[in-house]
Amino acid sequence: MGGKTKQKGGPSNKGKLSHVSDQKHRTEENVYLLCKELIRSGLADPAGTDLYAVFISNAEKKVPLWHQKASTNDDGFVVWDYHVICIQSRRNKGKVLDLAWDLDSSLPFPCPFLQYVSEAIQPLSFGDSIYRRLFRVIHGPVFLRSFASDRSHMKDPMGNWIALPPIYEPIVAEDGNTNNLNKYIAMSANDVGDLESMVNDVHSNKHGVVTNETLLPEFFSRMPE
Repeated sequence: MGGKTKQKGGPSNKGKLSHVSDQKHRTEENVYLLCKELIRSGLADPAGTDLYAVFISNAEKKVPLWHQKASTNDDGFVVWDYHVICIQSRRNKGKVLDLAWDLDSSLPFPCPFLQYVSEAIQPLSFGDSIYRRLFRVIHGPVFLRSFASDRSHMKDPMGNWIALPPIYEPIVAEDGNTNNLNKYIAMSANDVGDLESMVNDVHSNKHGVVTNETLLPEFFSRMPE
């Protein structure tokens, strides 16, 4: 869950992000805290306008990713039910220098976005299938205002904790909502819109926009300067 597995380099900024952990079972909260810490530490825009939370899942809740620290395979292969990362949109004189921040990855932290797409997401060799990844992209400032989790997904059917919860209070949205995690995780191929609409809507939609793995690189290349 956030992910739950169904099957473990480079320059790192983790030393600068002293308040962010990579605890299992709460990848969505980790990314929420990561966005806040990137802003606090000056590694992101003061308003977080260059940050995007990205929920990776699909209708079947079967998401293959590589170079994941939770894996026992040499290539880091894992199938999550869902996973969450942060993408930082960076531009320099028109050149795209986007970064992927994945606390659960063995790739560099952060990792150049296109390298992350190539090595962690990887084009699927088994074609159009239930494993096709979908990506719900939420603009950082919107995500930090709107996301909420009461951690009920971290309990078993008997109400017992699957893993010990964080010591800090659950995240509550600005509007008082206490749990909307499923709004971010739920997605299907029918939710994918046309590229132009997604680029225009991502900065205002409360729950972001859904794109697919084919459109994902072009989508981020279209983000504003």
